[in-house]
Amino acid sequence: MSKETATYTHGHHESVLRSHRWRTAANSAGYLVGELGSGLDVLDVGCGPGTITADLAALVAPGRVTAVDTTREILDQAAAVAAERGLDNVEFAVADVHALDFPDDSFDVVHAHQVLQHVGDPVQALREMRRVCRPGGIVAARDSDYAAMNWYPASPEMDAWQRLYDRVARANGGEPDAGRRLLSWARAAGFTDITPTAAAWCFATPESRAWWSGLWADRTVGSVYAKLAVEGGHATEEQLNAIADAWRAWGEQQDGWFMVPHGETLCRA
Repeated sequence: MSKETATYTHGHHESVLRSHRWRTAANSAGYLVGELGSGLDVLDVGCGPGTITADLAALVAPGRVTAVDTTREILDQAAAVAAERGLDNVEFAVADVHALDFPDDSFDVVHAHQVLQHVGDPVQALREMRRVCRPGGIVAARDSDYAAMNWYPASPEMDAWQRLYDRVARANGGEPDAGRRLLSWARAAGFTDITPTAAAWCFATPESRAWWSGLWADRTVGSVYAKLAVEGGHATEEQLNAIADAWRAWGEQQDGWFMVPHGETLCRA
């Protein structure tokens, strides 16, 4: 979402979108859903393929949702999701979260899911989100925390994945452990009424293990992240292949368990 960050670490490879399209308001914005109601105007920052956006639009109709991201290509996919669901209260625009092209006090709710970990200046991003939020409205942010991710059984190659992702993300100017920093970033952005929470995804059934391990195995060798890892000197193709194999092996473990923790903040503007 940032002109200041060279590259979105994940990119929009099919393996990435496979994960993003799984996301819903229920599994990714539950901390916000209770604050939503009919007639609210929402800005969804970094909407990606639009599954959360569409859920938000249904929850606030006849209120409007404006969904923004950095490329028209991904916005077209989000628009297709809205059209498939028969939603006519969503509009889309290319935007940079550091300098949103909206007047002050434009929205009742400003939402960002897995965005602040990728931007060059998360505090400035939150200031902009606050600027376009109406007084008394809500700025909501949720981000994962890679260093706190955990799994079983142990695997040296997956330990290597965790360290590798950290190096690649930081080389792009991101903060992979954003979840634990959301409260401090919100305070630095000037918010004083903040409700911090945490939640987690868990992948431990045969179906969810196969899905999660498969998309990360594919992402490790085929996505923008893989290209950045090799071109940045962080890993060789052979090392990436070994990590991908480890992901698939973990996915086949009957006792396999993986937790993705998230930090969350609800901030009153």
